[in-house]
Amino acid sequence: MKNKSQVLVWSLFDFGNSSYAVIIVAFVFAVFFKEVVVSGESIGDFYWSVGINISMLISAVLNPVFGAIADYSSNKKKFLFLFTLLCVISTSMMYFTGEGTIIYALVLFILSNIGFQTGLTFYDAFISEIADPKDYNKVSGYGYAAGYVGSVISVALVFPLKDDPNLLFAISAFFFLIFSLPLFLFLKEKNRPSENVKINYIAYGFKKVLTTLKNINNFRDLKNFLISFFFYIDAVNTIIFFSGIYASSTLNFTITELAVFFLIVQITAMIGSFVFVKIGDRIGIIKSIYINLIFWTLITLAVFITNDKNSFFIIGGFAGFFLGSTQSLSRALMTFLTPLEIKTEFFGFYALMDKTSTLIGPLTFGLVSWLSGSQKLAILSVGFFFIVGMLLLNKVKVKEILK
Repeated sequence: MKNKSQVLVWSLFDFGNSSYAVIIVAFVFAVFFKEVVVSGESIGDFYWSVGINISMLISAVLNPVFGAIADYSSNKKKFLFLFTLLCVISTSMMYFTGEGTIIYALVLFILSNIGFQTGLTFYDAFISEIADPKDYNKVSGYGYAAGYVGSVISVALVFPLKDDPNLLFAISAFFFLIFSLPLFLFLKEKNRPSENVKINYIAYGFKKVLTTLKNINNFRDLKNFLISFFFYIDAVNTIIFFSGIYASSTLNFTITELAVFFLIVQITAMIGSFVFVKIGDRIGIIKSIYINLIFWTLITLAVFITNDKNSFFIIGGFAGFFLGSTQSLSRALMTFLTPLEIKTEFFGFYALMDKTSTLIGPLTFGLVSWLSGSQKLAILSVGFFFIVGMLLLNKVKVKEILK
């Protein structure tokens, strides 16, 4: 593998941002919002889904546009820094949230999630600069594994700080900031040859996106993969966004039990990332994604059936194992399918599918939960998206290197 030091500093960003992903999105702030900010009212699920959808929709619009601009200007690090700063500042301000601060808390979550989700486009696009094609799957897997190590450390902080969640939000922001710095200081970005022409970057970004939309049929496999990805990542994101709320509301998990649950998920996710690096290299990325989606479908059915905490702990272990591998394998496949000269722009479309898919899953979960009063029925609906994604993945035909 070339540029091992560059892979290391790149992976440290994943290590750092995992604190936001687990503490804010999946676990502590999500539960805090439902149980404290909204005082445990069932409409809290709907409010949370609205916050998710607004942030994801805005990020979906920003991703391909800024991706095109970053490709033209060779400024991935600058854009990544700006969106990271937005996430860190908004997250640190969550220290001041509490009972009844619904609008304030939602605005902070929306801003922080825009920063987090949009920044990932620029981060992911660095893979093809720091690794050879044969190592894309390996590097992607290492990044996710580093992220889950960071998640384990973040969840461990919950135990001593379980009675002071607001302080935990501030620490999460600081954790992200500190471990993102090596990327900004030491990662080398390849420069695009200067054309010495002044342009309106925003106008260029929208024009380039429209051109790519018109020409995306020229990249048939990439288009088919993005459509498939749209459906199955929707289900994955829905589970991430609502797993903590589901365990707390339906199974009455305490904050300590939730911490143990997410510790199990992060450890098994880290293991899954490493295991599927090997499996993906041996049997191919496409087949490996199929395996993941089959097990995800079974996991949603198991969650619907189970009523006890012990079973949910076991299910969480399996979910974690396939969580890390699904994300890692998808990013690796996207890297293979993306033309190098427009990698950030196309990763913007990858992010577009990721973000816009959440207009369906989390909103469906929130509405079904609110209208039926049953989170079990809501979680059952998630399995449908895995099945659709699996069927559509069959249309993706790739080079022999991916088997």
